[in-house]
Amino acid sequence: MTTKKPAFPNLFLALVLMVSSFSCSKTEDPTTLPEENTTVPDVYKKIYGASSITSDGTYITIKTNGVPDHKSPYYPTNNPLYEAYSGTTFGGYTFAKNPNQIATQSFTFKIPVNPKVDANHAATPLGVIGLALNGVALFNQYAGPNNQALTGEIASFDKYYGHPQNTGQYHYHVEPLYLTTVKSTKSGLVGFLLDGFPVYGPQEESGTTVTSSNLDAYHGHTHATLDFPAGIYHYHFTADAPYLNGNGYYGTAGTVTR
Repeated sequence: MTTKKPAFPNLFLALVLMVSSFSCSKTEDPTTLPEENTTVPDVYKKIYGASSITSDGTYITIKTNGVPDHKSPYYPTNNPLYEAYSGTTFGGYTFAKNPNQIATQSFTFKIPVNPKVDANHAATPLGVIGLALNGVALFNQYAGPNNQALTGEIASFDKYYGHPQNTGQYHYHVEPLYLTTVKSTKSGLVGFLLDGFPVYGPQEESGTTVTSSNLDAYHGHTHATLDFPAGIYHYHFTADAPYLNGNGYYGTAGTVTR
């Protein structure tokens, strides 16, 4: 008598082959993409004036209220940070208060995580071109409305070298003295321009004072810093014009919205 062999082993073998084939095809699928790195690099966490800092892997998004964390005669008199001032300011000018008051802003900055040189070097506009570590806006070397010399406004800089414009937007055109003497140092990181390249104070880490003649047409140069030991292009504030920026952004600017 002939005995039939059960079909079960053959069925089991077929199932094993199917599972094996599916697993291999899933592992080798060339359309599977790596996850984006959305971790905020530590250097951006130094922006202590931000209400939030996030990354999508391409841009760092920073939200700030744009008001300084130091005393100023431009605060309303009932504000705890109000302080009258009658001394000298940047360049030895006697302080002359302008008629504006500091008002809270709502800034959203988007700057490149990995900034790169832009051959076009777009001109920096009047208004916001970057941000300081305390969340205050950085402006270029000109006064409004038509790129006038800054000399007519310098006397209105408070003792920390900032002032508000007519909508109450406080900002720095020149060295933010509170950051370079209280929160950091003359050679420390003080902010970023919209192109993502960092801004440093008016000294090198060696203690050497930087002047415009030490910098390129965009008011920066490249070397290692404490924050970027592998080296990076960076801007410096200087005591001479153009103070922070020269003939345009070194890199491709991100955006700022209000």
